[in-house]
Amino acid sequence: MTTAEDILLLTSSGEGYNSEFKLAVPSKVRDLTEEVCAFANAAGGILLIGVNDHNEITGIRIDNVKRSAIQNSIGEISPPLHCSLSFIEVEGKTVGVIEVPSGPNKPYIFSGAIYIRIGPNSQKLTSAEQMRDFFQQSEKIYFDEGACRDFNPNVNVDLDMQLAFKTAVRMSSSVPDNQIFTNLKLSTDERLFKNGAVLFFGKIPETYFEKAILRCVAFKGNDKRFIVDDKTFGGPLYFQYGKAIQWLKEKLNVLYDIEGQGSGPRKEIWEIPETVFKEAIINCLSHRDYYDKGASTTIEVFDNRIEISNPGGLVSAISPAEFGKRSHSRNPLIFGLFARMHLVEQIGSGIARMNDLMKEAGLPEPEFRTMGMFTVCLSRTKINVNGTVEKTVEKTVEKIIKNLILENPKITTKNMIKATGLTRRGVEYHLNKLKESGKIERVGSDRGGYWNVIEINNEH
Repeated sequence: MTTAEDILLLTSSGEGYNSEFKLAVPSKVRDLTEEVCAFANAAGGILLIGVNDHNEITGIRIDNVKRSAIQNSIGEISPPLHCSLSFIEVEGKTVGVIEVPSGPNKPYIFSGAIYIRIGPNSQKLTSAEQMRDFFQQSEKIYFDEGACRDFNPNVNVDLDMQLAFKTAVRMSSSVPDNQIFTNLKLSTDERLFKNGAVLFFGKIPETYFEKAILRCVAFKGNDKRFIVDDKTFGGPLYFQYGKAIQWLKEKLNVLYDIEGQGSGPRKEIWEIPETVFKEAIINCLSHRDYYDKGASTTIEVFDNRIEISNPGGLVSAISPAEFGKRSHSRNPLIFGLFARMHLVEQIGSGIARMNDLMKEAGLPEPEFRTMGMFTVCLSRTKINVNGTVEKTVEKTVEKIIKNLILENPKITTKNMIKATGLTRRGVEYHLNKLKESGKIERVGSDRGGYWNVIEINNEH
């Protein structure tokens, strides 16, 4: 039975795979029933009425007529699903609560349609292919929803990961851990930790799932003949993600842009946008096939490209034509936990965002290979500068230099070197190129003159 304390915890951590908030009862009561149906087709969940988009409890009053309408609408779900609307007082305000079990007789249908839970959103299956796939999958259990019988949460939960999770979801560190695990439905009815919970919160999850690791390999050249670095990262999935990002930062070239008038913090500008790597790695860890015990998630760095791969190709629920437009996770529990930590944005938008970011950086769009292993291939750009190689994006460098000049027309080469992280030859190369292309000019002498930007940036 949900308590007032449970509701405070749920609202503090926001909506997710197992929770949905409504400010009021929708004018169309069926909108609530669709959410209920989606929870029943997933791992269950809780729907709170009287909570706004800012996760604030506003309270609700529901008369008997509307209450009956909600119950009658839920009663239209087939096969019958047993859940009811209750009311709980929380800090002087009334919250409507619908607790939905994970239905034992999936799939559940409402008004002739199947609704499923994708991360923190509900989605209607609209095509015969999607419905057929769901029927085929409905008797199977998601890997991350299975029970890990050997895991002891009293001993093997990573306390640092718990704290990182609470911080990311803006939750008080004093909230009892058991309460978090219960409300997020991280354990089974037998009180066993689910596989996804072990992967996300376990100290050494690779103890239970041998290939649940992330291997990072750097090669010399464009093939796999010479390895120059080989690291394997284990532990909670979120920590694997963080270690991989740090490892990539050490392998790639990063420029620095000083915000404001040169006194602000340095902004890192990666040769390939950092957000592209974040999207790709989170997708790998969320969507990989953990049933596959023959391979692990890998990041491979070559001179001309980076390849990020995970076991399991494109999920059968997504057709090639729908790739990049829809999202369907093999591990919705893991995906939902990443979403709660604000590491997953609009559902189904990750591929499009990666494409856009690569275009903005002047790089080719990612290449996706989806058969067997799912692989993202990211091209790198080399710029030869007076015998040195600067692996970065020329368009970005020019933009930084022009912005520095706009902020301070008398800026020195020394300060440009400090701001961009380039060598003196690199800065001089780009200044000459900008002058030759008519984008900037030097007014007066080298010592007493100043720079003038002729072509103002129009990039956003």
